[in-house]
Amino acid sequence: MTTHFPGQQPQEETDRRFMAAAIRLSLRHLGLTAENPSVGALVVRTGEGGPVIVGRGVTAPGGRPHAELQALAQAGEAARGATAYATLEPCSHIGRAPPCADALVSAGVARVVIATLDPDPRVTGRGVAILRKAGIEVVTGCMETEARRAMAGFLSLKARGRPFLTLKLAVSADGMLGRKGKGQVAITGPLARNAVQTMRLAHEAVMVGVGTAIEDDPLLTVRLPGLEHRSPRRVVVDPLARLPASARMFSDRPESTLVMTTEKAPRRSLDLLRRKGAGVHVVASDYRGRMEPREILRMLGVLGIKSVFLEGGAETARRFLEGGLVDRLVLFAGAATVGEGGIASPVDEATVPAEFRRSAESRFGEDRLVEYERSS
Repeated sequence: MTTHFPGQQPQEETDRRFMAAAIRLSLRHLGLTAENPSVGALVVRTGEGGPVIVGRGVTAPGGRPHAELQALAQAGEAARGATAYATLEPCSHIGRAPPCADALVSAGVARVVIATLDPDPRVTGRGVAILRKAGIEVVTGCMETEARRAMAGFLSLKARGRPFLTLKLAVSADGMLGRKGKGQVAITGPLARNAVQTMRLAHEAVMVGVGTAIEDDPLLTVRLPGLEHRSPRRVVVDPLARLPASARMFSDRPESTLVMTTEKAPRRSLDLLRRKGAGVHVVASDYRGRMEPREILRMLGVLGIKSVFLEGGAETARRFLEGGLVDRLVLFAGAATVGEGGIASPVDEATVPAEFRRSAESRFGEDRLVEYERSS
């Protein structure tokens, strides 16, 4: 199926329009591409009626094949003389498939528009060099900010050795996250809760502290109809291995549960968690048995996890915030109040740290969503 865009526009505007489409396409497989980023690619041919999309590709689940190879395969001979759009510099190294840069040369494309270069200093710019050596016009930096935001997890893992961390908190009108001893308390309405399900889809892991895991006994799965299979891995920060074997998360894909614990945890408890199917990973702790949040993220990075959605509880959220490890802050401001016995949120709209800038705001029924990104 081809898409037609009649009329003529300045080349820069046309490039931005198609790159925006490639970025939207890349979001389709977020969280599914293993160690590789989810890249979007288009092959666009210009005819009498204007530019026509003749090939589309997005990095396949598991990371292969790459987006460019799929887009070229779909375009076939129509790729000759066309423009290719890619949200990341086409690869130049030989792996299980030929380099995408070489494939673009062989296909005979005339132009390649790239959003951002490969962050790996060992290969950055090599794909561009291969294309230019073949006489192909190359444009870089087209919608780079937007593309980098879309692949923030991959870039974080490459540059910092740790996943990109989003902290989500649902805060009541009186500044609370819930009520002690009451399990899950509804702070927001169903529209906002469905929005959280969608956010989970965009991450490779959902993380909570063991206190929340015991108190709320959550499944931490995606419950949107038809998307249940897209549930990310679950991470429980559990220094002393207190997560009970009866936890509901062991009733559904127990092997997707990762327990971050310490050497101070009883061996019997660790063995029980392993028998339930959990992946148990020991992280160094201080003299009080508390794990260093940075080491938790480092371990998750070693496991190849690129993006984490932290959903609480209050103490776990506070420690990651104080450690300067939260990259994106998502605050749902609920209309409900909790009252006496409430668990105070470590942050609300009035106390967001200065290093965060407000990036978006939306409304879900009576609830508001305010998003912040770290600016430093």
